[in-house]
Amino acid sequence: MAVTPAYWSRAKRELASADAVLARIIAQHPRARLVSRGDPFATLARSIVGQQISVKAADAVWTRLIAACPQLQPQELLRRRPSTLRACGLSERKVEYLRDLAQHFVRERIDARSLAAMTDEEVIAQLTAIRGIGRWTAEMFLIFNLLRPNVLPLDDLGLLRAVSLHYLDGAPVADLLRGPGRQRVARLAQAWAPWRSVATWYLWRSLDPVPVAY
Repeated sequence: MAVTPAYWSRAKRELASADAVLARIIAQHPRARLVSRGDPFATLARSIVGQQISVKAADAVWTRLIAACPQLQPQELLRRRPSTLRACGLSERKVEYLRDLAQHFVRERIDARSLAAMTDEEVIAQLTAIRGIGRWTAEMFLIFNLLRPNVLPLDDLGLLRAVSLHYLDGAPVADLLRGPGRQRVARLAQAWAPWRSVATWYLWRSLDPVPVAY
């Protein structure tokens, strides 16, 4: 069942009041909103699939993976041969990551209820201990599964492209990934607190109007 955050309308109002760029983007997408599917395994698996490739490419791989594993439950994925998963367009490394993730769920090393009770940084620390899950993937889980309102994924290229386009006169995205550029984005985003997840989501929409569903 799809779930929209209870805070969404309030966050939209406050961001639009605080930031003219976001006010314009929000007005352009009046009915779009973040939706969580509520499935921790699917959210993490979808994030792994999307690592270091375009949204369009990730969507294509994900569609083929769902065709191969219609229920996409951990046990079902483990029953598929690695060659079957690679045929979906997954690299050998991502197949390893997905199978390791499935093993964590099967062996109950991940407890969704305990994650929900943790702080953002505690969730990130817990998830990044798993092979193939870095900070970006953990942040996608915070935004799309736990619906945390104030996550700022500073390694997300889509966010950085949107910030460059709308706020920084086209500054090179590579410069925003490190050092002073990274700090500049973080300072800019202070104005979006406590709704930085929502601001990020709308900045993604400014580049691609079709929401990604994790």
